[in-house]
Amino acid sequence: MTALTSIRDLTVTYRRDGTAVAALKNIGLDVVTGERLAVIGESGSGKSTLALAIAGLLPAASRIDGRIEWPGLGRAPLGGRDIGFVFQDPSASLDPVMPIGKQIAEVARTHLGLTWPQAYAKAKNLLERVRLPDPDSALLAFPHQLSGGQKQRVAIAAAIAAGPKLLIADEATSALDTIVQAEIVALIRRLVAEDGMTLLFISHDIALAAELAERIAVFRHGQLVELGATARIVDAPAQPYTRALLDAHIGLDAEPLLNRSGLAT
Repeated sequence: MTALTSIRDLTVTYRRDGTAVAALKNIGLDVVTGERLAVIGESGSGKSTLALAIAGLLPAASRIDGRIEWPGLGRAPLGGRDIGFVFQDPSASLDPVMPIGKQIAEVARTHLGLTWPQAYAKAKNLLERVRLPDPDSALLAFPHQLSGGQKQRVAIAAAIAAGPKLLIADEATSALDTIVQAEIVALIRRLVAEDGMTLLFISHDIALAAELAERIAVFRHGQLVELGATARIVDAPAQPYTRALLDAHIGLDAEPLLNRSGLAT
């Protein structure tokens, strides 16, 4: 199996009140071409910093040590073309004063060299693929006219408009209610399969990770503490921290995680 991206000895440091704080510490991880990999951990564990580092979106003030290589591409990735990024809050990632059709079309036109009519046709097709009601009307709608789940569908459409090799979903379901979360997870799974994308799914919710991912990487305090196949992580976690994440979920949810994930009955 070929690694799409290979991360070696990655350390990311931020400055906070004049003090250097390591958000990631000596991370080594391969994201295999075509796989669905979930990165889980509590807030502050470094999982979103990892996503931003891979996408080249870290703030300029951060310090990066180590290497992020792209053997699966054979070159450095092109921002917006090879990597699609879905953020946690679609209201913040979408332009509030631009119709959503133009926002999606602009991505396709910029990265694929389409004419505006071609780009709008692609935008309509993408809105159909993410199953937004009445795509023709939706092309002219503004973000404030849509629900949170609908805005996240638009954000996903924009993220895949240029046909990326890697789709990063960074807490893309955390601002949504449980029913909409399940719909978005199912949508992401379908689109990744249809387009042959590699998926990096960032979440604090181990149940959603178990539903979607083939492998799970567990982060704590900026370190990778456990990595393995989803079934193994859920059935027999090696680390007490991973077990605590599982126990916390099962303790709050009446439906056992293993039943919900389909990994056991």
